[in-house]
Amino acid sequence: MLVLLILHLVAALAAPLLVRWWGPRACYPLALAPAAAFGWALARTPAVGHGGAVVETYPWIGQLGLDIALRLTTLSWLLTLLIGGVGALVLVYSARYFDADAPGMAQFAAVLVAFAGAMLVLVLADDLLLLYVGWELTTIFSYLLIGHSTERRSSRWAAAQALTVTTLGGLAMLVGFILLGEHAGSYRWSEIATHPLPGGGYLITAVLLILAGALSKSAVLPFSSWLPVAMAAPTPVSAYLHAAAMVKAGVYLVGLLAPVLATVGPWRPVVLIAGVATMLVGGWAALRQNDLKLLLAYGTVSQLGLLVAVTGAGTPAAALAGTAMLLAHALFKAALFLVVGIIDHGAGTRDLRELSGLRRWSRPLFGVAVLAAASMAGVPPLVGFVAKEAVFAAFTDDPLLLTGLVAGTVLTVAYSARFLWGAFADRPGVEPVQPAPIPASMLVPPAVLAVVGLLAGPAAGVLDGLLSPYAELLGVLDGHLTLWPGPTAALGLSVLALAGGGLLFALRGPLAPVLARLRAPVGGNQGYEWVVDRFDRLAIEVTGATQRGSLPQYLGIILVTLVLLPGGAMLAAGPWRARLPLWDNPLQPVVVVVIAVAALLAVRARRRLTAMLLVGMTGYGTAMLFILHGAPDLALTQFLVETATIAVFVLVLRRLPERFSARPLRRSRWVRRLIGVTMGVVAGGLALVAAGARRAPDISAAFPDLAVSEGYGRNVVNVTLVDIRAWDTMGEVAVLVVAATGVASLIFERSRTGPRPRRPESADRAVRSDRPVWLRGGPTLYEERRSIVLEVVTRLIFHTVALFSLFLLFSGHNAPGGGFAGGLVAGLALVVRYLAGGRYELTEAAPVGAGLILGAGLALAVGTGAVALLAGGSVLQSAKLDLSLPLIGEVHLVTSLFFDIGVYLIVIGLMLDILRSLGAEVDRHIEATDTAGGGLAVDKGGRS
Repeated sequence: MLVLLILHLVAALAAPLLVRWWGPRACYPLALAPAAAFGWALARTPAVGHGGAVVETYPWIGQLGLDIALRLTTLSWLLTLLIGGVGALVLVYSARYFDADAPGMAQFAAVLVAFAGAMLVLVLADDLLLLYVGWELTTIFSYLLIGHSTERRSSRWAAAQALTVTTLGGLAMLVGFILLGEHAGSYRWSEIATHPLPGGGYLITAVLLILAGALSKSAVLPFSSWLPVAMAAPTPVSAYLHAAAMVKAGVYLVGLLAPVLATVGPWRPVVLIAGVATMLVGGWAALRQNDLKLLLAYGTVSQLGLLVAVTGAGTPAAALAGTAMLLAHALFKAALFLVVGIIDHGAGTRDLRELSGLRRWSRPLFGVAVLAAASMAGVPPLVGFVAKEAVFAAFTDDPLLLTGLVAGTVLTVAYSARFLWGAFADRPGVEPVQPAPIPASMLVPPAVLAVVGLLAGPAAGVLDGLLSPYAELLGVLDGHLTLWPGPTAALGLSVLALAGGGLLFALRGPLAPVLARLRAPVGGNQGYEWVVDRFDRLAIEVTGATQRGSLPQYLGIILVTLVLLPGGAMLAAGPWRARLPLWDNPLQPVVVVVIAVAALLAVRARRRLTAMLLVGMTGYGTAMLFILHGAPDLALTQFLVETATIAVFVLVLRRLPERFSARPLRRSRWVRRLIGVTMGVVAGGLALVAAGARRAPDISAAFPDLAVSEGYGRNVVNVTLVDIRAWDTMGEVAVLVVAATGVASLIFERSRTGPRPRRPESADRAVRSDRPVWLRGGPTLYEERRSIVLEVVTRLIFHTVALFSLFLLFSGHNAPGGGFAGGLVAGLALVVRYLAGGRYELTEAAPVGAGLILGAGLALAVGTGAVALLAGGSVLQSAKLDLSLPLIGEVHLVTSLFFDIGVYLIVIGLMLDILRSLGAEVDRHIEATDTAGGGLAVDKGGRS
């Protein structure tokens, strides 16, 4: 099973390249991925045919107890066949449906294959959390497929609506899964299903939340409006997602959980009432449609309501009928959507009022449509008839529910007849349509589906044997699938439904005014649009009341909230127990006083630069506390981070006023001081409470031994970063790369990958002249801004500092330092070089792009983990290499050094990106402003 998922991933990644080579015909080889899933499931038929299961388990996230647990049973076997078989046929169909120059074809092919893989994850997952992963992946991929035509507003709106509704339902379902899994003691459904669940209000809440997710995914009331709107998607998408795959996810979930949860209080009322109501209003809405695709869409809503009601009823007979109807619906509805695509592709319209004479255009297409529509209406001997008979037989003891199902079936028969009449009938006064010939690759897929529906009806006995193991999970099965049930009540109801539907279609003319006046609730988006509009209005009101453009106000609200809520809870609980010593070293209170004085002076400062320097003093004081506590690594990092932060702030302050606001702020200053003091007290108290609340042994107690035995180093901090907790560091460096990209994107007006600033030619000549120049970028600065002392000092120390950064990098495994500290030192060296010589000098010092350095560092860090995995170890596992080199002697190398080098490069790239954006690019803006305003400018010789 895992191989199938990997195959879909590989096919999705290869799809853009294949489409570039072969255009839409790349869908032919891509169809092999879902076809492989179909063939694999077909080969596993004997294994699940008698209630067995195929199980695969792979370790994934051990700390969470989450494994890739895959399980194939009768229900998931059926869904796998549909996902693979219909998916392969839809891809074959798409090869000729799309034109050779169709925009977005590469994305469409890749996403459709990825969607098929996500559906397989969903139906094969035995772990509820893994099922949720597949669930949300299908939501994302369906969003991309529905919004395929990005240039059309209707497509974007439809995609956003589907994403919003199904995502909210999915989040509710996740909460239900967590409630269920935590109380059951396991997230493995195979384990939950074999043990009695503890009762209580939590179980009712979990059931309601899970059903909210299932009903939203399968477009059951009150979540039905998104599915008709989703018909803005290309027809192959509708045939796959909205007939055979995505919308079946909710039905599958209901069927999966019904054997265990059907007896929980709200389950049956919710699924039965919502299901039957959806069947009725969806069927009624289908009768009002003139667009063939919308007619099928509302019919799909109706049929999904039927499927949810039947599969969720919780009886063996209903479960068997539900699986049969699930199969039948996928076959006939996917075929009919593909037929509509052929009609639209050839005739250029789907409006039944403009179609005439299509029956004579392609009799094979007409035959396919008749077979599929007859199966949808429940006409013997098709599989739709077998499933409908089983549904009626399963509910003969519930007259009220049976009446609703029969009424819904009458509507189904009526709109099935309307579909055939609308697509293929001759209309007086309408010119016959003369479309182009139908390509065989477009006709074969719906024909295969329709013929399978025809053959599955007489094979009802075989289907019964294959599907009965699932039904038997709910109890003793007393009914079976059969083509000829005999003179039973169910058969009589079938005849009544066919006759009633035919009569309703025959009276379509006299009933037209009634159909026009009675609008079904599922027929529009008024409810969704009303909710969205109210949320938009609420957002505007809240934004207008709170977002006043004042950063101090925003920070004040955040800090006051932290003081009141966590601080109030801390005071109410009174968690402190032991008396704490005020200091361990007599120098600590001295440093604390310095920090406090600097903080108070920063609050009183009128100049921005003064305030920034005072804030930096608090950071340096914190570093001194680290030293007094015996943490040189932390102190070194704090010193470097504080220095880099001051440098960045200085660059930013150039574009801000020299002083803070001149408004009278005496009262507000006291308020800010009060907030700052109380926030400091609360933060300190929370830190003490958190440290004192520990009950389990400290996990870091084993780090010193692990650092030596597994990390092969004596610096516990550095070994923790690059080995013991390397995953955390990987996430942090990824955030650094994102932050660098964000900074550059906000600052640069031009492409950050464009040419870097070059010195004027006259400056080049000045450098080549006999006049001594300390820095190559020096002649490009204003003479008023040059500092010869700084230039001399920079020339003297730059290379030494760069070498010192390398020393910190290589020595960090056993002494204070490491990649992060070394990268900061190298970055500060670049800062000094920039301050001495300007943006041109920065280019001389670092003639490569920041993006290249960031990418190389991230690639090296990730590659180190991948190499460890390929070598047979775990990801990011370290190894010690003992080498004997000529002239050098014995060398002991730890592979985590390469990971640290990646961190080193990322930090340098971040600093360079900041210097080029907040420094060099801002310089360019200033020079452009000065030139435009008639101020000083740099002449060809680099002088003002």
